Amino acid sequence: MLDTLYSELGDRMSKAVETLESDYKRLRTGRASVSLVDGIRVDYYGAPTPLSQIATLTIPDPRTIMIQPWDVSAVGDIEKAVLKSELGLTPMNDGKVIRISIPPLTAERRRDLVKVVKKKAEESKVAVRNIRRDINEKLKDLKKDKQVSEDEQFRAQDEIQKLTDEYVKKIDTVYGSKEKEILET
Repeated sequence: MLDTLYSELGDRMSKAVETLESDYKRLRTGRASVSLVDGIRVDYYGAPTPLSQIATLTIPDPRTIMIQPWDVSAVGDIEKAVLKSELGLTPMNDGKVIRISIPPLTAERRRDLVKVVKKKAEESKVAVRNIRRDINEKLKDLKKDKQVSEDEQFRAQDEIQKLTDEYVKKIDTVYGSKEKEILET
């Protein structure tokens, strides 16, 4: 019974960390990354299609993303989709390939990004703590239904707290590396 609680706790908390990491990949840090344009959907023959499904995405140098569509007729649609995205990037179209230059970050923009990164980390910590609360509630219900003893409940709460602390440290590590990446570029 407790093993299922622990596995549910681990699964849900690791998803919170994974979500934070994927959110961080989409943040622009002054360095080109294919994950920046991952979320862009292109209106391709009337259907919103992920950019990666209609073009090859490459990084020819640290400040440039190159988008080479498999169907040259889609170049205009891809350019429009990049301009519509909230990335604030300007694509350059030569008819066959689209190049996106990533401008270096200003000091002010870096500070703003660090604030955003910190806020996302705090949101993830809150999510982890909410998961802990949910699992503790389930544990209390098990105690109430006499499926676990009081001693088992206290031991389980200690274990749940240890796992929570472990995942909070993981979030801090992910945050620290992203903050360092933003400040160094």
